[in-house]
Amino acid sequence: MQVEQFKNLIDSKLGVGTVLSIDENTTPTAIVVAANQIAPVCQVLKDHPETLFDLLSCLTAIDNGPEANTMEVIYNLYSIPLEHALTLKVFIPRDQVEIETVSHLWKTADWHEREAYDLFGIKFMNHPDLRRILMPADWEGHPMRKDYVEPETYRGMKTIREEDDPI
Repeated sequence: MQVEQFKNLIDSKLGVGTVLSIDENTTPTAIVVAANQIAPVCQVLKDHPETLFDLLSCLTAIDNGPEANTMEVIYNLYSIPLEHALTLKVFIPRDQVEIETVSHLWKTADWHEREAYDLFGIKFMNHPDLRRILMPADWEGHPMRKDYVEPETYRGMKTIREEDDPI
């Protein structure tokens, strides 16, 4: 299937307006989906006999910075039986970084969503175990955000290396 066919399928199942646009500047081409529709879109794409996306191969995030005031969540889907791939994108405001989980659809989303939460601060609503996965539980902030300021110390240890310190 081509990206336009995926878009048409989503529109026919969930209504026009669910797909906001097609992003031709990504490889592969991505479908931009309304944030409040990501779980239903993923459910359709997983279950529909023409798509059968049985694998969420990656879920990641991008901070577009304070100027753009948005973050992106990117979903890379793959169908093993039909051998096709699709990328979904969702834009969310930086001051309301909440989106519905898809961990009930693909087990891989569990840890991918925890990583996006840990590094970007994106909260995946209804996630079964949303907690830090890479940083210590008491770490302040989210290190991949563009406005993140690294603390000078953590539990009494220096975290910022001096330029003249040997590596």
